[in-house]
Amino acid sequence: MNLTAPTLILIMSMWIPVAFLYLGHGDAKGTGAVTAFVGACVLISAFLHGIDGNGAVSALLFAHGLLYCTVAYALLAGLEDLKAVGNVSLVAMIISFFFIFVFKSPEGQFTYFSLCSAGYVVLTLEVFLVCYGKLSAKLLAYSLIIWAFIGLMIPAFAVLGLWPMPF
Repeated sequence: MNLTAPTLILIMSMWIPVAFLYLGHGDAKGTGAVTAFVGACVLISAFLHGIDGNGAVSALLFAHGLLYCTVAYALLAGLEDLKAVGNVSLVAMIISFFFIFVFKSPEGQFTYFSLCSAGYVVLTLEVFLVCYGKLSAKLLAYSLIIWAFIGLMIPAFAVLGLWPMPF
């Protein structure tokens, strides 16, 4: 059972509303509810990937699923201090960094999923910096929108066979 494409599409359906929230469109509780649902589904997908023997993808999904659940809690609870979210994002960033290399081809070449992982590193670093007040939330919002297409939609539809992986 390959849940990669549905999971990527599901995550995209959360990144865009979070980005819009940071741009001043939407409310924290509604966005938090969507983020909680997506976070829970990503954790379930991580568990199912692990059962299917895809421990690598499972680990990456667990790290990001936990981050999404943490973001959801912060939005739903109205947390003022977001450093806990930033700290979880830092862990997801470190894990994503290693996946740049995990996703290399058998020939040792970086793959499109390596590029996606590099994008996840940048995004989770931006989340960390926003939570610590060192980066504008608007910059994170635009990054989320751009990477929703580059790092989620393109690989999801390629996995579905609707178009080839860019490289």
